[in-house]
Amino acid sequence: MDLLQDLAWRGIIYQQTDEEGLKDLLNKESISLYCGADPTADSLHIGHLVPFLTLRRFQQHGHRPIVLVGGATGLIGDPSGKSEERKLQTLETVQKNVEGIKKQLAAIFEFEGENGAVMVNNYDWAGSMDIVTFLRDIGKHIGVNYMLAKDTIASRLETGISFTEFTYTILQAMDFNHLYDHHNCKLQIGGSDQWGNITSGLELIRKMHEEETKAFGLTIPLVTKADGTKFGKTEGGAVWLDPEKTTPYEFYQFWINSADADVVKYLKYFTFLSREEIEGLEQSVQEEPHLRKAQKALAEEMTRLIHGEEALQQAIKISQALFSGDVRNLSADEIKQGFKDVPSYDAKEGEENLVDLLVAAKISPSKRQAREDITNGAVTVNGEKVTDTAYTLQENDRIEGQFTIIRRGKKKYTLINY
Repeated sequence: MDLLQDLAWRGIIYQQTDEEGLKDLLNKESISLYCGADPTADSLHIGHLVPFLTLRRFQQHGHRPIVLVGGATGLIGDPSGKSEERKLQTLETVQKNVEGIKKQLAAIFEFEGENGAVMVNNYDWAGSMDIVTFLRDIGKHIGVNYMLAKDTIASRLETGISFTEFTYTILQAMDFNHLYDHHNCKLQIGGSDQWGNITSGLELIRKMHEEETKAFGLTIPLVTKADGTKFGKTEGGAVWLDPEKTTPYEFYQFWINSADADVVKYLKYFTFLSREEIEGLEQSVQEEPHLRKAQKALAEEMTRLIHGEEALQQAIKISQALFSGDVRNLSADEIKQGFKDVPSYDAKEGEENLVDLLVAAKISPSKRQAREDITNGAVTVNGEKVTDTAYTLQENDRIEGQFTIIRRGKKKYTLINY
C-alpha cells in the first residue's frame, strides 16, 4: 500500500487541491512538505497531533518534513473559528511558547539522515520585514475580493475583524512561498480549518512564480468522538503534551479510557501500527471487548511516542497499583501523578492516631464511624488493611517521608501530605 492509499484507509485525508497531481509527484520524487502550529500556549494538546503525525508518515516514506512554529503568526492570531478578536500576546510570551512547542515536536520527528526533519520559525523571515516591503512584495499579489471569499474572513464581517487578523492568511501564505523558495517545499498539510490559509499560499506561489510552478495542499478531518462530545477534553480540561500540565499517567488514562466506538479510528489516526495490526485489534473489539486490547495498544503507543518508554512503564505501574489497591511500592513521583486529583489533607503534628486522622481528614464523619470503618476492614493504609482502632501511623507509613495513602471502601482514596 502506498502512502496516499494508507492515508485514505486511515481516514486522514479530508481535502486535496489536486489529488492526481500530488499522486504523480510522490510517485516521481521525494519532496519537502510542511505543517505549522502557532504558539498560542506553551504546549500543544492532542488536538494538534494528527497533522504532525501525518507529516511523520510522509517522513517514513522518504519525504522531508518541515516543522514550522509560528513565532510571527502567533503574534497576530488566526481568525479561524473565532467570533471575536484574539487577545494579542507579548513577544516575550510567544517566544517562550515557541521554545516549549519546539521540544514537543522534536520528540515526534527524526532530524538525522537524508530526509531529516527541518524545524523553522516564521519570525525569522517575517519579524524583520518592514510594512512597505510587505505591502509591495506580498500584499500586491492577493486581491481583496479573493480574501473576502474566505470562510474564516466572511464569517467575521458582521461581527467585525481588524486589519491585523485580516492579514493573517497573507502571512501564512508568505510562509508557504518562503519555504517553496528556500526549501523546495511542494506541499502544505493542516487541519480542515486551515484550508483557506493553505489555498492562499498556493495562490501567492502561483502569482510570484512562473506558470508551470506546482505546489499542493492537503487537509485532515477534525477528530470527533462517536458520542458527539469534544475530542481531547477531560474534566480537567485539555489533554496537553507537556507532562507538567497533563502527567504521563493522565495522558495514558485518557487513551485507555477510549470508547469501543472510537478506539479503532484513533488507532488509525494517531498510531503507526500497521493495517494488519489495527484490523486484528478491531476484531478484538468486536469479539472480546472486555479485554480492551485496542485501548491498551492505543495508550501504550501514544504514551511511548510523546513521553518515552520509561514514562509509559511508570504510567502502567501506577494504573496497576490503583486497580489492585497495592500502592506501597509506588514512588513519591508516581504518587504525585496517580493521586493528582484525589482529596488530600496536610497532616498536623500529633495526628498519628488513625481514628483521629480519619476524622480530621474528613474521610469518616465521626470517631464512632471511623472506629466502625476500621473494625469492619474498610480502611487501608498504603494498600494494607488495618483493623486495630488503636493503630498509630509510624514513620515507615510515610512513602519517601512525604505521603500516606488512606483508602476507605473500594474507591475512596485520600492523600495525606507531610
